[in-house]
Amino acid sequence: MNPEVLENLRLELRRGSLIVAVLAELRNEQYGYTLRKSLEEHGIAIDEGTLYPLLRRLETQGLLVSEWREQDKRNKRFYRLSPQGELMLTELLLDWEDLSKSLKAILQQPQPGPTRKSQAASPDEVPPQE
Repeated sequence: MNPEVLENLRLELRRGSLIVAVLAELRNEQYGYTLRKSLEEHGIAIDEGTLYPLLRRLETQGLLVSEWREQDKRNKRFYRLSPQGELMLTELLLDWEDLSKSLKAILQQPQPGPTRKSQAASPDEVPPQE
């Protein structure tokens, strides 16, 4: 198995999941650090270099709104889902459920038995005489 290929496939799988996780977490307003910690508590580690560009992109797409506010004597940017983001999250979750059901059905299919070729006698076995 090629570890580099596996890592690339894991990253691809994770990318789409991160978007859904971020949108879902932002149903409740949070600033970047608390969002990152909340995701981490749920088993989704994300570094700042990935999270903040994603937040900016989602805001540019109209899925998030943000505002600067002072908290604990520091200015922090708080994010939350926009009305459009709420609709988008609902649609993505429906798609997620459909995809999950489909994958589950595929993975639960019985595995095929050995093929005829693999059942054939090996070169050192003598085939039965008729």
